[in-house]
Amino acid sequence: MAQALPIAFLDGEFLPLAAARISPLDRGFLFGDAVYEVIGAYDGVPLLLEAHLARLARSLAELRIAAPCDDAGWRRIIAGLIERNGGGRAHPDLGLYLQVSRGADAGRDHCFPQGVCPTVFAMASALAPTRLDAPGLRAITAPDNRWGRCDIKSTALLANVLLRQAAADAGAGECIMLRDGFVTEGSGSSVLVLEGRCLVSRPNGPDILPGTTIALVRELAVAAGLGWREEAVSEARLRSADEVWLTAALRGLAAVTHVDGRPIAAGVPGPMWRVVAEAYERRKRP
Repeated sequence: MAQALPIAFLDGEFLPLAAARISPLDRGFLFGDAVYEVIGAYDGVPLLLEAHLARLARSLAELRIAAPCDDAGWRRIIAGLIERNGGGRAHPDLGLYLQVSRGADAGRDHCFPQGVCPTVFAMASALAPTRLDAPGLRAITAPDNRWGRCDIKSTALLANVLLRQAAADAGAGECIMLRDGFVTEGSGSSVLVLEGRCLVSRPNGPDILPGTTIALVRELAVAAGLGWREEAVSEARLRSADEVWLTAALRGLAAVTHVDGRPIAAGVPGPMWRVVAEAYERRKRP
């Protein structure tokens, strides 16, 4: 996300981001005992909000954090954040970050504290317009060394941070992770492989985050005449694919042109990526 905009939300009030403060005993700060969502808002309207809120509720339930809001409450926070930061006006496109930690205890103890209230924080950032004439992304691969519950959207992202930094150090835009010779996902994205006229994605499970954007991409791809299969994709199939795509809430749909310095097919964004990416750009506008 780009630099944050000035108005944030913290525990029931909108306030200047520079004035937002949490306790150093907050368990999100001490343990990464927190979950989050990232949501794109275009012309002032959040994209795929129901899916994001459903995933947030699932993550909270998996960590046994009491949900501090119902869906209507989350919608009010998000609408207020968009309105106060000029969403749809000064900043047509926004990235919204929403985080819930278990809360602040009286000390540091691994066990769940009793009687604490979750900490709710949200902020917004301006997004640059998507350019479909961009040259695509380079990616590297690396072993997937994350914990075993990647299906929970937890803020404990150290492994992802290190992998994304490794990609940046190599002049790449993403790191595609491999486990036991098969693709799991990107350090901050889902991975799709196009073989002929069929897209292949890894089935949901504890080893990947269930994507929200990927579901919309699937709908658009099928409408464009592509098939879809869910199965594990080997490293060899990744490298020999006709096209490789990444999906993520703010990235949308991106084309990977090189993996570990080697081109995917012709080494440029593929024709089917362009068809589906154009459909995605149309769909995300209200």
